[in-house]
Amino acid sequence: MPRLAAWLALAALVLVLDLASKAWVLASFRLMESQVVTSFFNLVLVYNSGAAFSFLAGAGGWQKWFFVVLALAISVWLVSLLRHHAQERLLPTALALILGGAIGNVIDRLRFDAVVDFLDFHLAGYHWPAFNVADSAITVGVALMLWHQFRYGKETEKSPE
Repeated sequence: MPRLAAWLALAALVLVLDLASKAWVLASFRLMESQVVTSFFNLVLVYNSGAAFSFLAGAGGWQKWFFVVLALAISVWLVSLLRHHAQERLLPTALALILGGAIGNVIDRLRFDAVVDFLDFHLAGYHWPAFNVADSAITVGVALMLWHQFRYGKETEKSPE
């Protein structure tokens, strides 16, 4: 149980960093206001009612509850996996990052009917869709899960016998 608490603390840290960064952006920027930081990076306040790359953003509102229920169901599954793998390192790190990010975006959807995004990277006039700390944690977590699967997948799979 103590190891599980550490992984849940990591998820909570991701959540706190996500919510704090979004609170700062909401207090500092107006909608669509942009601040140049470097030649390839801006801060900008936007709302995304869809998922990654604004998927389903124009779906009329039902997608909010779809994404909330989906994220909460995945979060329950992630906690279950965390319990089962609490003594490991790589996989629970990945799961905790995803869990913290998922909860951060759920809170946004419940508060604003959309997710607050503000990190805007661009190159040669092409902008990557804006994202946030939660999205970053989810992305890193998924990458770590894939790394875990490629590195340990065959060792951790149980034989059908």
